[in-house]
Amino acid sequence: MKQDMIVILDLGSTKNTVLARAIRDLGVYSEIYPHDITLEELNALPNVKGIILNGGENRVVDGIAIDAAPEIYTANFPILAIDHPKATSGEKIANWSQSSLKKFIFDTCKAEANWSMKNFIADQVELLRQQIGKEKVLLALSGGVDSSVVAALLIRAIGDQLTCVHVNHGLMRKGESESVIEVFKNQLNANLIYVDATDRFLGKLANVSDPEQKRKIIGAEFINVFAEEAKKLDGIKFLGQGTIYPDIIESGTKTAKVVKSHHNVGGLPEDLNFDLVEPLKMLFKDEVRACGVELGLPAEMVYRQPFPGPGLGVRCLGAITRERLEAVRESDAILREEFHIAGLDKKVWQYFTIVPDFKSVGVKDNARCFEYPVILRAINTVDAMTASIEELPWPVLQKITKRILEEVPNVNRVCYDLSPKPCATIEWE
Repeated sequence: MKQDMIVILDLGSTKNTVLARAIRDLGVYSEIYPHDITLEELNALPNVKGIILNGGENRVVDGIAIDAAPEIYTANFPILAIDHPKATSGEKIANWSQSSLKKFIFDTCKAEANWSMKNFIADQVELLRQQIGKEKVLLALSGGVDSSVVAALLIRAIGDQLTCVHVNHGLMRKGESESVIEVFKNQLNANLIYVDATDRFLGKLANVSDPEQKRKIIGAEFINVFAEEAKKLDGIKFLGQGTIYPDIIESGTKTAKVVKSHHNVGGLPEDLNFDLVEPLKMLFKDEVRACGVELGLPAEMVYRQPFPGPGLGVRCLGAITRERLEAVRESDAILREEFHIAGLDKKVWQYFTIVPDFKSVGVKDNARCFEYPVILRAINTVDAMTASIEELPWPVLQKITKRILEEVPNVNRVCYDLSPKPCATIEWE
């Protein structure tokens, strides 16, 4: 089944995604396109039932108000024009959508509420089979939500034509590589290449304390390892990527500034010469999770917390040592376990531990010790631009502290970071 679609043309609004989500919440699929899309391009889109011209504070560019192509106004599409230049939040659109938006979509456009994950998966399986044919696909499977859902979707569509490469750089959280192997190799029977590159990565990172340099080394070395594995394989035509809709939107449009560039598995050597397969590129993050649930992935993988690409490398502050890296890994596992027991994993957006590169004096077994502190961080946020600190129950904090001090070697203090964003960042590095 092909979903009916409402097209949003960006005429300078900063709330395009809010509007798209409001439409999808009504059960109708929606996509955002630039204002200067041609009628030919519009006609090529599947099942377009109507067009919304979404104006806003960025509508005037170089002194001229942008608009859709004149021929779109005279084409055979129902059109609704919105202009909320004073809108500062999504509430106005959300409230408005419950009445006029609903009427436009269902009464004027005659769209059907047939947008669902079940239908999305069925459509994507068909599209993937058409795009890939009998060719082979390679996917870097980090164990993160996006790459895991892409892998599960590709397995359903093309089975053993997919080869996944999981690179363990030694900076994963406790049990994550084992979980990837269990789910994809043992349960889904995927062609999975597991590369334990721990020594290689930690060797490159030895004595490197600058956080940006660490990030660059980890990113570049991942590309090198992945490229080496790719060159060992014959007949690979496609590269799977976990690009999602916010990645595309945040990379900028003609009327919106770039928030950040997204490259996913970017920077691969040109001689690999892959075509891209990006089946999730039109989904928002919560929709990606819903897709994973529908595909049968375990909840702990689908609802995995946001995790930086460099992994625990940015939570082992300063030059990374194996001793402190293990302290981060073990303390993080305790924190996650206790948050799950207390039900905080459903309430707190992100929580993790940090181990800095300094020691303090303490007492263990009636003797002086000189060991590391563990810093706990638990934050809530809507858009990651600002973040507030979660007020943890005192008994939970005490239990976590007691376990870390008793179970994690080389640690004699536990601290709780109370700094919001701004002026602190979510991560420490």
